[in-house]
Amino acid sequence: MNQQRTGEFLKHLRKEKGLTQEQLAEHFSVSSRTVSRWETGNNMPDLDMLIELADFYNIDIREIIDGKRKSENMNSETKETLLKVAEYADAEKRKLKSKMLNFSVGTFIFLVIFCLSHTGIFNFLPIEPNENLNDFLQGFSLGIAMAALGLNILYLGGILDKAREKKLKIFCRTNRRNTR
Repeated sequence: MNQQRTGEFLKHLRKEKGLTQEQLAEHFSVSSRTVSRWETGNNMPDLDMLIELADFYNIDIREIIDGKRKSENMNSETKETLLKVAEYADAEKRKLKSKMLNFSVGTFIFLVIFCLSHTGIFNFLPIEPNENLNDFLQGFSLGIAMAALGLNILYLGGILDKAREKKLKIFCRTNRRNTR
């Protein structure tokens, strides 16, 4: 896929309709800067946006990806499949956001426990010796919170995804060898 050619094709399609970047951006509820990035090839629309663009311009999505017109129209099965893929990708994004929110809330709770135990607020508990309880709560909650933050950074940095991909490649290679 040549992003420059795709961008030029998107620009050509927009101009064919007699629209400005601002008008197109308003129609798709994106910024005009986003449209500009598409047309320069610096950035590409998401899959669901590609489908909407193809519908808007009444062309095949493959034409947008290839950056040139084709004679055949996208059949309904291909369109339905692409819509399902886009819906699946959106569902995965929502799941990820939910997991990250839960993870962040848990980290925050352990940090609060650390701060409260650091101030000695748990000294009222009828457990002897209280100093050991506070030390334990401080160490445990700070350790959990730091580990959670570290995992969060690794996850958001994509390092965990890369490790998972590498593990999957090794697993696939091992399976191929074992099936021979």
